[in-house]
Amino acid sequence: MGHPRWTAVFSPLILLMLAACLAPVQAAQNEPEVPTVNADIGSCRADFTVKDGNGKPLYNAKIDITIKYGFMNMRKTQLEAPTNTNGQARFTGLPNFAKKPLEFVITSGTVSKTQTDDPAATCNAVFNVTLTVH
Repeated sequence: MGHPRWTAVFSPLILLMLAACLAPVQAAQNEPEVPTVNADIGSCRADFTVKDGNGKPLYNAKIDITIKYGFMNMRKTQLEAPTNTNGQARFTGLPNFAKKPLEFVITSGTVSKTQTDDPAATCNAVFNVTLTVH
């Protein structure tokens, strides 16, 4: 008769331990995918996290860039990436060097900000951008 009492005490404990072990796996699966746009020009990249004035991630902020490259900068690539629910977006395949710094324009609603990057100096750039309404 002692067996049902053991089951009543330890079954919830075992379930609690199992849930604790699975929680990190489940949290990793719930992370939103970072929108990534590949310029296919070089090996550099730029990672963005965009937040509002209160420090909250901005969903669906647009990050635009026009890259001029090649002989006499005659070739041009225009790219746009939206941010995910964590305010993140990524650009890969950026040129390893540019005659002029790259200019990313971050826009949310009517507010915008320009972020420059010299890929020769920071090939794997990380930008934390705050957009505030004046």
